[in-house]
Amino acid sequence: MLQRIQKLGGFLAGMVIPNIGAFIAWGLITALFIPTGWLAKTGLDWDWGEITGNTVGPMIKYLLPLLIAYTGGKMIHGHRGGVLGAVAAMGVIGGASFTLASGAAGDPPQFLGAMIIGPLAGWVMMKVDAWLEDRTPSGFEMLYNNFSQGIAGVVMAMLGYRIVGPIMSNVAKAFGNMVESITDAGLLPLADLPIEVAKILFLNNAINHGVLTPLGSIDAAESGRSIYYMLESNPGPGLGLLLAFWVAGKGLAKLSAPGAIIIHFLGGIHEVYFPYVLMNPVMIGAMWAGGIAADLVFVIFDAGLVGPPSPGSIFAYLSLLPSDGGAVAGVLLGVLAGAGAAFFTGTVLLRLFPVKDMDDTDDDGSSLAEAMPDIPGLPA
Repeated sequence: MLQRIQKLGGFLAGMVIPNIGAFIAWGLITALFIPTGWLAKTGLDWDWGEITGNTVGPMIKYLLPLLIAYTGGKMIHGHRGGVLGAVAAMGVIGGASFTLASGAAGDPPQFLGAMIIGPLAGWVMMKVDAWLEDRTPSGFEMLYNNFSQGIAGVVMAMLGYRIVGPIMSNVAKAFGNMVESITDAGLLPLADLPIEVAKILFLNNAINHGVLTPLGSIDAAESGRSIYYMLESNPGPGLGLLLAFWVAGKGLAKLSAPGAIIIHFLGGIHEVYFPYVLMNPVMIGAMWAGGIAADLVFVIFDAGLVGPPSPGSIFAYLSLLPSDGGAVAGVLLGVLAGAGAAFFTGTVLLRLFPVKDMDDTDDDGSSLAEAMPDIPGLPA
């Protein structure tokens, strides 16, 4: 079981690691150009909403999932597998619109769907090419290759649209309902368990705006502040995770961690640390440790913010602190506790389960690109 988990983690890393630069680029663009970003605070008279709608939104909705799907398909069957993976991912993106039970509409980025459909499309392309190899007349190779890929693209895109996309929508709804049920039951720190899983699947905005912000608005109207504003937006656990990769990681993950820390903690763009968990899924334990530790401190000090931080940076937290000194201390201590617990747990986990870099090899000579689950029909 441990070997299979490590293989799955290696395969996910193979889809994520080559695209970390794109995630960081998107994070910088988001931190700079959204209406609540750094440049907007300088007083420049730009249409920040238009910039966000034309760049930030399309990049996270289309570009990043397509890159992941292409990479997953390419790992299975080269460029042809990657192209079919990207085509299939468009079907998933188109079929994944949903409405949360609370009534808040959302359209979360389909990274999980891309990670599923991309390798599957690559495998389908590989099987189609193998079947046609001895059946293609001489001189008609390009015609057969192009039409076989086009027809397979139609089938995979519709599979994504009708099956994978709606399944991902139901997953998002389930996470939202789970978080609301846990908070209603009075087990607020445990709400971090589904929240962190939902976050690394890029469902953070659906959870935050669809569930937690409405709850926080009701709570703040009564008491002047709310802990619900901090359950998903707390930058502490993500900071601890990235520090762990900086200290105990290696390769591209280690080298890119400092830049990701700036974007995440100072810019409030949490999405930049999600790929670090996806490349080594056992690191969700660090996020749980940091989130639960922070939430316990928040509860003990009766801490809360006066409004929803957007984006979830330390600067946004400082600007929304309540006037109560005890609650202020609770907020800051909660952020520090989350960072410390995530850092300690993450460092231990990285020592026990190090994520492979692209050029690393195991004792048996296998590289990260070969560290994938056993799929019938794949070449050895």
